[in-house]
Amino acid sequence: MASPAELPASFADTRDALQRVAVHIVARARNQAGAHSIGLRVAPGGFGTPDFGPDVTRVRVSGGLLLREVGGPDTVTSVATEIDGATLVQLAQVAGVDLAADLDVGHDTPPVGDVDEPLHVDVAAARALAGWYATTNAALDHVVAAVDAEASPTLVQLWPEHFDAALDLAVAPGIRVNLGGSPGDGFSAEPYLYVGPWTADRPGDSDFWNAPFGAVLGYEALAAEPDPVAAAASFFLAGIGRFRG
Repeated sequence: MASPAELPASFADTRDALQRVAVHIVARARNQAGAHSIGLRVAPGGFGTPDFGPDVTRVRVSGGLLLREVGGPDTVTSVATEIDGATLVQLAQVAGVDLAADLDVGHDTPPVGDVDEPLHVDVAAARALAGWYATTNAALDHVVAAVDAEASPTLVQLWPEHFDAALDLAVAPGIRVNLGGSPGDGFSAEPYLYVGPWTADRPGDSDFWNAPFGAVLGYEALAAEPDPVAAAASFFLAGIGRFRG
């Protein structure tokens, strides 16, 4: 994971551009194929859809590329295009989606905007974003391996509405929490991890609960750790532990 000093100045702009791609190209591809779902997955180099459709199709972003892959496991046809300098119209043609069709992924859905305006995506920033998702995903895998069956963790999904990679699990009977990583938003300009209880309960040390929606661990603090994945998993487990005594 890059240190905060290594985050490109273009990180926020690239993140916002890629969120538009995530919503209006990648999630739309899965939704329009009949899945009626917009949940995405962390993927090598970025994010993408799970397999969908009779031909086993995937649409994903890897670094600065948009890819549409069809087929498998023996034969895969792949079409790729650079996102930087491309328009949403051009990307829609690659992904095979209809930008005119209605799509709502929640109250924070980014507007489709000018579909003929070229997008600006810095590859270094896109790779930093992918690294953040990979760190979050790996830490959540550690958590899932550490909890018992009663936790009933959900699958890690990347929700395009907020652009977070997250899951939820039970920490006590009738109480679930969200665990995830945001690449930055209106709450924090820098990426952060969070523990978000579904209830108003905030057990244990009050200093841990440092956000209106629960607890957060910022990018700078995490990047200072010798093992960011282990530190991220410890943060998540600390939140769970406060409910379990």
